[in-house]
Amino acid sequence: MADIFVSYSRQDRARVAPLVAALEAQGWSVWWDPEITPGEEFDSLIARELDAARSLVVVWTPLSVESRWVRGEARDAADRGVLVPVRLDNAKLPIDFRALHATDLDGWNEDRGHAAFLSLCKALEAKLGAARAVASVAQKKRPQVSICVLPFANMSGDPEQEYFSDGITEDIITDLGKVSALSVVSRNLAFSFKGATGGMADIGRQAHASHVLVGSVRKAGERVRITAQLIDASRDSQVWGERYDRDLNDIFALQDEISKAIVAALKLTLLPEEKEALAQRATSNAEAYRLYLMARQFWLKDNERNNEIVIRICRHVVELDPNYAQAWATMALAQWNLFWQADLAYEDLEYPANQALALGPHLADSHAARAAVLRSVGNFKEALAAARRAIELEPTSYVANRLAGLSCMGLRLYDEAIEYLGVAADVMESDFTAAGIIVQCYEVKNDQARTRTAALRAMKRIEKIVSEDPGHGRAIGFGVAMLVALGERERAMEWATRARLIDPDNANLLYNLACGMSLLGERGRALDILEGVAERSSLGMLSWIETDSDLDAIRDDPRYRVMIDRARQRLAQKADARPA
Repeated sequence: MADIFVSYSRQDRARVAPLVAALEAQGWSVWWDPEITPGEEFDSLIARELDAARSLVVVWTPLSVESRWVRGEARDAADRGVLVPVRLDNAKLPIDFRALHATDLDGWNEDRGHAAFLSLCKALEAKLGAARAVASVAQKKRPQVSICVLPFANMSGDPEQEYFSDGITEDIITDLGKVSALSVVSRNLAFSFKGATGGMADIGRQAHASHVLVGSVRKAGERVRITAQLIDASRDSQVWGERYDRDLNDIFALQDEISKAIVAALKLTLLPEEKEALAQRATSNAEAYRLYLMARQFWLKDNERNNEIVIRICRHVVELDPNYAQAWATMALAQWNLFWQADLAYEDLEYPANQALALGPHLADSHAARAAVLRSVGNFKEALAAARRAIELEPTSYVANRLAGLSCMGLRLYDEAIEYLGVAADVMESDFTAAGIIVQCYEVKNDQARTRTAALRAMKRIEKIVSEDPGHGRAIGFGVAMLVALGERERAMEWATRARLIDPDNANLLYNLACGMSLLGERGRALDILEGVAERSSLGMLSWIETDSDLDAIRDDPRYRVMIDRARQRLAQKADARPA
């Protein structure tokens, strides 16, 4: 438990570090996440430290006042009566914090005898004195045991089976998260240790976990072997270990058994409702479960060529188990990725999303699927509302935050879009879509420094993906836009040529190329490419074309207006031709 939690914008880290050092020199313990990697600030580690801290110093700067996460942390602290605000660069405070006094540190110059810093210390002493009076009570309510579930190793001898071992790991993380007496490190942070060679004590320290679970999965035909070891990270010693050899049809009972064994080894007591929650499964069909894990792996690769594979697998999954809500949701999300296809009927998109919502209203992905359907027909306002509902259920949901950001883009709410897309980019290390669209937001805001920083980050991810999959059309298309943002015109043109040769029929890829050409000032090329896209666009794609800021440079061209009018007429005729 830290005396002080410091909430700040990561881009202000160099300026916050001296303040942290000065506070620590006063004898206080300070938690301010200087070492964790991007994305971890959105996991349970942050929530746990925030809840435990006796006071919170929020550093308001022009950057931090724009952060939804800094505002959220400050609001939580204000509600608990432990907030101590400071200000730099004469930042204009968020409207709901202007009534609270903020210590102005612009002139302190790292001087620990400065009047402003001494005033801050006095305010902290008052807060910490009050906090100590209730600390012992709060401590009793807080989980004292925490666990990091490392990705189970795939021992099947077939790299293609990794989807299965990863899926088992994620389900164990989900199960243990249902135990109120146990704090579980998030999936994103846990998977960042995949393949790590350090000791369990080191991993436990980095994850702020008292225990680490390691294991392996070997699947052969209809048999599965799972080994698991629970390690006390502070002692680097085994607390519990077991090997299970079972029939694949017993996989659900096995997961339940492992979770309960871990709880028992940690000497925790399950509440009746927690026992019931652990026994609940999304499906009881082992084959449907295995295939769903395979479909999910394809979905996470974010390549258009995989969408039809995902849809095909999920259709088979729901034939095996019509009540598998997560499979319906994943099918809907894959179909959303094909929304630019003119021959994809709205009903084809809506039905699986409605099924997911009816069967799994408690699932974030079900509401995200609904958001995807609404966004696919250009209803950005209601799509944003559905995505926000998904985020309420799962704040770090990648797809929900990505959809919320895209919906904000459609509404031209660029500051909000940056917040949502930033979460999506942080929680999924392989993401380049959300990371790339953030660049567009900063371009619209004419923030050149942040545009370049964001473009470098996205391009680094894109280059890694393309090196592993040279035919990844979506990544290549986004790469063109990133190179344009970085001022690498010649390389952008090379990537554009490469993209058209690799995947000439990919309308989404071609659309991204049109955006790149528009940004480069290549009006003729942009219009030539966009004309082919508009000729076969869906209603949703057309709505996006008319909203996308990347195309603002060519909207005054008569060719643009003609192609949009023709597309509208075509879609209207198609709608009239549908049977009543």
